[in-house]
Amino acid sequence: MSFSGFNLLTGHAKKLLNRCELKMSIESIFMGNKIKGKDIIQLGFPQDNTVNIALGLISKYKKRESKERVLAELSTVLHHPDSFIGDGVWGKIAEGLIAPVEVKFNELKVERAPFIIYGENDIDDKTKHQFYQALKLPVSVQGALMPDAHYGYGLPIGGVLATENAVIPYGVGVDIGCRMSMTIFDAPASFFNGRTHQLENLLSEHTKFGMYETHKLRNDHEVLENSLFREIPLLRKLHGKAYQQLGTSGSGNHFVEFGSVQITASDAGVPPGEYFAVLSHSGSRGLGANIAKQYTQLAVKQCPLPRQVQHLAWLDLNTHDGMEYWNAMNLAGDYAKACHDDIHKRLTKKLGLRMLMTIENHHNFAWKEEVNGKNCVVHRKGATPAGKGVLGIIPGSMTAPGYIVRGLGNAASLQSASHGAGRLFSRSDCKNRFTRSAFQEQVASKGVKLLGGSVDESPMAYKNIEHVMGNQQELVETIGVFQPRIVRMDK
Repeated sequence: MSFSGFNLLTGHAKKLLNRCELKMSIESIFMGNKIKGKDIIQLGFPQDNTVNIALGLISKYKKRESKERVLAELSTVLHHPDSFIGDGVWGKIAEGLIAPVEVKFNELKVERAPFIIYGENDIDDKTKHQFYQALKLPVSVQGALMPDAHYGYGLPIGGVLATENAVIPYGVGVDIGCRMSMTIFDAPASFFNGRTHQLENLLSEHTKFGMYETHKLRNDHEVLENSLFREIPLLRKLHGKAYQQLGTSGSGNHFVEFGSVQITASDAGVPPGEYFAVLSHSGSRGLGANIAKQYTQLAVKQCPLPRQVQHLAWLDLNTHDGMEYWNAMNLAGDYAKACHDDIHKRLTKKLGLRMLMTIENHHNFAWKEEVNGKNCVVHRKGATPAGKGVLGIIPGSMTAPGYIVRGLGNAASLQSASHGAGRLFSRSDCKNRFTRSAFQEQVASKGVKLLGGSVDESPMAYKNIEHVMGNQQELVETIGVFQPRIVRMDK
């Protein structure tokens, strides 16, 4: 269903609800305030899972409304289900009345879908096994594992999976739309000279990180006016948080950093040379995390799988929940971009420089793409889009260089590349292996000034980025190199 169709049907549904008149007084039939299954059945609903779905939706979205009003709405849905397809609250019930969705246990296939692994010798067996399990899903069409891959929830970080008409919330990731954004300024790398302290203060004062830091002066953005914030109840609840967190970055490995970028290609968009630049890495904040949580729970209920792969549960794109997740995921991606745009706009204003070029890309997302002549959903969880001629950014650690790349459109990799260097040690391993002093000494030895940061993000926690890039020469070509100089992260 098109987005405009979604709006039209929802609007028509609202008109029906406003006009609805029951021939008998529901209040005289049903006593008490709590709606029970028998109340819904007496309205004429079939005695199947639709009743349980209705009770769940009432508990989640309608518990503050009167019993009479809710039952009146349900009666209208029952008699006019076509008008509620796509409705944020009752759409799932309408779908069940028209064409019930069958919930059945899904066994894994014996054979894996076609796949390829880049840098296989540098990827641990646990991660590869997790990838192999994903390839056995009944909906899997093709897969690829990037050279920075490591173990994750559902699909490995660095995993790329094409599926048929199905989207896997954990194949996208919790931080929907996590992305890179680089602004190259009309200033040489020597802009740092004599301004280091000033630039450190600028990052400290005008970037915000973690769960609690927000900007005192908040900017508006058109993404916050998206009608989905009104039409999908979950998003309606999250709108305030999204407004508060606009222009902020997450914790963990998210950063904003000043550095120098060396452009080597003559057709990169700016002349070859060395420039002053800002690079940011973050995602959709609380908005994306809550979307991932809710729709993963729905997927697990609707798509039973063996326990070891339950995080790979998918939503059919032809269902209400599948379409709703797809719309919410795309909104979260737009919001993540809006956050980066706000960060760069604030810093550019304070720097007093002119932007020459912006390079950006998602690396936690799903796209509708053609794979071997078949329309598929391509999940890139910690992977950079690398279609023919597409620009992207593959960062290293806080002390290692990052790479501006141009995709080669390799079909075997599902037109993808790594999203970074990839972890060598888990966060818990880092806390056991490295001391704070050793971590700080490593950063200082590379001439990098770190603001914030934690031991679990130590440069020693990551694979060698040059080695990773060497394992994907058939996927991307390098057109520029970024060297971090001042790095700001969560404390």
